[in-house]
Amino acid sequence: MKKHRVDFESLSWDSPVKGARFKVQRHEGKQLRLVEFTREFAEPDWCRRGHIGYVIEGKADLDFNGKVETLRAGDGVFIPDGEQHKHKLKVRTDVVKFILVESAVPIS
Repeated sequence: MKKHRVDFESLSWDSPVKGARFKVQRHEGKQLRLVEFTREFAEPDWCRRGHIGYVIEGKADLDFNGKVETLRAGDGVFIPDGEQHKHKLKVRTDVVKFILVESAVPIS
């Protein structure tokens, strides 16, 4: 990172699960991620981690334990940490891309 700029072009993609990849810059306990999901992505379990972000491209559904909210390009997202906000993502277009701001420490 050069001062306050994140150069995503210089960062490599990490792909922890099928259908998902991301580029990440961490700084002082926070991280900024460029995340890309494809239709192949399937959440293995409920995500309990908080996310603040913006949908760059595509469309996806977020299932909050049976209550589904649809996200589209141009939408912002604000999900607090915790069990009461657990969620699963389902991709509705070929690709959906987000910019996410999160804690760099995983939520247990």
